[in-house]
This record gives sequence, C-alpha cells and structure tokens, in this order.
Amino acid sequence: MTTPTVPVIAPAAVPVIVIGSVNVDLVAVGGRMPRPGETVSMERFAEVQGGKGGNQASAAAALGAHVHFVGAVGSDHWGTAARDDLSARGIDVSGLATVEGATGVAIILVDDSGENSIAIVPGANAAVSPAAVEAALAAIEAEDAVVVACLEIPLESVQAAARAAERRGWRFVLNPAPAPSGGLPAELVAAASVITPNETEVEVLGGVSVLLVAGAGAVVVTRGGDGTDLHLRGTEVARLDASRASVVDTTGAGDAFTAALAVGLANGRELVDAVRWASAAGAIATEGFGARGSLATAAQVEERLTQN
Repeated sequence: MTTPTVPVIAPAAVPVIVIGSVNVDLVAVGGRMPRPGETVSMERFAEVQGGKGGNQASAAAALGAHVHFVGAVGSDHWGTAARDDLSARGIDVSGLATVEGATGVAIILVDDSGENSIAIVPGANAAVSPAAVEAALAAIEAEDAVVVACLEIPLESVQAAARAAERRGWRFVLNPAPAPSGGLPAELVAAASVITPNETEVEVLGGVSVLLVAGAGAVVVTRGGDGTDLHLRGTEVARLDASRASVVDTTGAGDAFTAALAVGLANGRELVDAVRWASAAGAIATEGFGARGSLATAAQVEERLTQN
C-alpha cells in the first residue's frame, strides 16, 4: 500500500471538522453482482481504508483543507492502520478514539460498470458517543468551521454534533447515509445548512419538500451521471450537469462530493459554486479503485471544471 502524500495546497479559510465512521473496506471487483442465493466469481480483491467519515476527511484534506476528524477505531491492527493513514494525510486525529474491540468493516462488491453494493459492520463506530463528540468539538479552537457528519455512527451523536455546531455558529453539512427508514429528527434537519442525499436516500427520508419544510437550509441531491439538483426554499430547483468521468469504481464518490462541498463553503464559495466544485471532485473520485483511490486536489478540480 502506498503512503498518501500530504497536500501542499494552501488550507481552506476555515477548518473542516468531520465526524463519522472509519472502516476497513474489503472489496471484491468484477463481473456482476450476485442475485439472492447465488455465488459468483469476482476478478480481484483488495483491503483498503474506508468508512464514510474517513473518506470525507481524506477527500477534504486532499483538497487542501485543515481537517479535524472525530470518530473511533478498534484496538486491532486495522484500527492502527486507519489512524496512521488519516494522520499521514495531514488530518488532525486528536479526536479519534481507540476503543476495545474491532474496527468497523465494510464488505463491498463492485461490478464491471463500476457500480457497487456495500454491507457495513459498525464495530468501533458504534462507540462514538454524544459525550465524546461534544468533548472533541469543545477542544477545537476555531471562530468558524464547517462541520460534516454522516449516519454511520449513532444518530444521537450526530445530533450532538449538530447542536454543538449550532451553538458556535458553525455551518453543519449532513450526509444522511445510510438513510434511516423512519426519517430524520426534525431538530437535526433544522440544524443542517446543507443536506446531501443521493436519489435513493432522499426518497427514504420522505422527499426534498419534507426536508425543506423541516428547516434544512438547502438539499443537494446527487444523481450520479445524471448530475446534481440544488433545492432551496422558495426557489426553483437548480439542475447541474455531471462532470465528465472515466468511471472505474463509484465507491466513495458521494463522500468526495460532500467533502468538496464543505471545503468549498469553508473557502467562501457561494452554494451553487460549491456544488459545481463538489460535482467535479466526485467525478474524479470515480476514476480510481477504492474510496480513496482517486481523491482530487483543488488544482485537479479546477482543471476538470474547464473541461465540462
């Protein structure tokens, strides 16, 4: 495994704080997905770093942001490897706890078209408590920040992060994945500056209008190769085309998108510009193997935007 290089691009105007999961990804690639009860032969296997939180932190760091990560890994060798990987990317891991037991695991199948199917075993991610989140955020000295959270950690801990961000006047970006079938608590939705579901997740959550009525600042629906829809209360939907990509593996593309959106906001971009920037970063993320196999730099994003 190659050691990631720390980006040399100037950091974002304000820090990006990612609160979320860390997993080891066990990835099988090739052919097609098995149907229920069926066994299929895949072409290759790899063990790579993953977890939505870890992916988002890594993508933000690659784009030049100053990143803090809050989460938990297990006391196994996978936990040590995950911590070392994040640290090597220049990410502040002082908020990353080590708990007794196993690190989270994701089992991922990727077919020949680059589409994926993922099963998660939470492991240490389930131990990320509200108290731990509140303590980690309280230790960060920043007048302004953009906080990013996903739902691969306990929901009450995500709510604690949202409340802490709200108290300090920090923007809060929620990636509602995996989407809970019962929907999201209204207070969590109302605390979100931006919510970034994909097409499936937004349906599970009851639709865009439900989220906007509940108080979300904006809803950005990612639709893969069909582009991105930006929804704001009282305005018509803004439909943005997808950036060009030579797709190898879509794993982690949504994480790269959410991270780039947060970095764009941290750098002072207007929301529609940040969404366009994030779309390019997400496209680049599909062009390598694994969730962190093709993380974009800011320069690469700018270049891709000139090609669209």
